[in-house]
Amino acid sequence: MTATPVPLISVVMAAYNGAGLIEDTIASVLAQDCPDFELVVVDDASTDDTLARLQALADPRIRVIAAPVNGGPVVARNIAFAAARGRYIVGLDQDDLCHPQRFSIQAAWLDAHPDAVLVASAVDLLESDKIRPPRAPVRTTPALIAWRMQFGNPLVWSSVMFRADAARRLDVFERTCRLYAEDFDFYHRLAKLGMLARIDQPLLTYRIHPGGASQRFTRRMDQSAGAVLAAMHGQHFGADADAVARLMLVHFTGGAAVPDVPTLDRLGRILEQVDHAFRAARALTPDDSALITTEFGRMWWRMADASVRAGMVSLDDAVRARPAGVPARHPSARRALGSVAIGRARATLARWTTGRVR
Repeated sequence: MTATPVPLISVVMAAYNGAGLIEDTIASVLAQDCPDFELVVVDDASTDDTLARLQALADPRIRVIAAPVNGGPVVARNIAFAAARGRYIVGLDQDDLCHPQRFSIQAAWLDAHPDAVLVASAVDLLESDKIRPPRAPVRTTPALIAWRMQFGNPLVWSSVMFRADAARRLDVFERTCRLYAEDFDFYHRLAKLGMLARIDQPLLTYRIHPGGASQRFTRRMDQSAGAVLAAMHGQHFGADADAVARLMLVHFTGGAAVPDVPTLDRLGRILEQVDHAFRAARALTPDDSALITTEFGRMWWRMADASVRAGMVSLDDAVRARPAGVPARHPSARRALGSVAIGRARATLARWTTGRVR
């Protein structure tokens, strides 16, 4: 029997009750302009006809593995990774759509950057049958990605391609203890072996729908992501690392309003400390530094805008508490100025409600 040639790229996919979406996802893989790939799909004991649909696909590049019991997406992905043979591994969920040039562009990028272990891409967003452009930031560098990794996950799993040999150096591919933030955990562990980067051209369409894991398991995702960040910042914040991680995830990365001025002040001090340590430890180019400053400002003023609008803090509070690395002049700061009247009205209403205004 002639051995099947080893492919350049292996796509690893966990499938569970994906009937109705997974066939479009697989069609987007088969439509790639780079044909040198295999698709390894592990059906995680689906209760619908997903497995039957997968087994009906005739393309020899598709390998279907039926898990005997439902173990969850991390276990299924680990099975797929163990079976993958390619030099480069593509992460892909069952409901997202690859653009036709994705594999060729990312493989060429990794070929040209031997110091990188992973490259992601920007993504278009598909919600309610409408395509929305990528979220900010629109331009990145590896330094900006590393800076963002201190506060939350800046990369979409379905957009990544990484070196198989680097991933196999880890103690395990994905860890079940970080369920629903297993990709964020993987990036942190992989980053110890080389550079992470992003191609700023959208090479994937990311579906936003009620059945998506990020919509259904938000609380568990936040808990797992918080554990990743707490481990990262433990040496600087010690016993407070868990609380620090939650503040950064919920308010700075998530953009949720802070509950009061003391929380805003604490968050500002934390962010300034983390940003200062990052810049001191790296030889940043002027371009890297400018991009980080712009993103720092965007994220701070987005949170400040939400807080002012909610009536939790004043604009003066947000200006006073802003970390040293945050510019005072920023488009989001102008939006916060426009939220002042709304915030004052809500703060007054809250005082009326609690009986403090007579």
